[in-house]
Amino acid sequence: MTSKLLRSFLAIAAFSMISAFAQTSSAAAPAGPATSPAASETTPPIATGAAGSKIGTINIEQAVVGTNEGQRDFEALRKKLEPKQNELKAQNDELEGLQKQFQTQSDKLNDEARATLQKQIESKKKIFDRSVQDAQEDAQNQQKEIFQRILQKMAPVIVKHAQESGFAMIVDTSNPWPQSPILWYGDKGDITKAVVDLYNTQSGVPAPAASGAATRPTTPKPAAPKPAAPATAPPK
Repeated sequence: MTSKLLRSFLAIAAFSMISAFAQTSSAAAPAGPATSPAASETTPPIATGAAGSKIGTINIEQAVVGTNEGQRDFEALRKKLEPKQNELKAQNDELEGLQKQFQTQSDKLNDEARATLQKQIESKKKIFDRSVQDAQEDAQNQQKEIFQRILQKMAPVIVKHAQESGFAMIVDTSNPWPQSPILWYGDKGDITKAVVDLYNTQSGVPAPAASGAATRPTTPKPAAPKPAAPATAPPK
């Protein structure tokens, strides 16, 4: 799964979770029995799915990664993936070394030795490519698990804050136009920081002891070596 597909999946997941909670919150609000005018004046209105008329924005990706919990868990994942990244780098370096050997010594090798080296390069490259693919899929699956776990708890925070602040709609700005239909938006209606602050207070997870700056999750992407020349290529 590519990073673009991963982000699309997370955007859909975010929309589904928040929409589901907003509908549940709205449906759970009782219609309310008939009350006297005096009671209506003293009883605050119950927040519904369309609590106001304003349109707000939130960068779901930044919100999740920007929480204390997100920073902690994505940093832990980065450290967890480091050994695999080092392993892939070692495989890549070995493969590039064999390719350089083929390019510089192929004219000095007989046909059998050249074919053996070529076969060794092709075999190692196939193993390397598969290892990279597996590592990327594993990293992305773990990123999705962290993202969804935090978003599951963040969705009600977003809805509650939007309703209490008089927003009728909140749109996600994680993807820039034209990947999303949002052409332009201002910062005035952005609730990303407010939601992160509310979530941090609710979660009780302390801020990271380091710089505290949120880092985007990454997947291992070692440079793929160039394919070696075919065994039948004339010596240079």
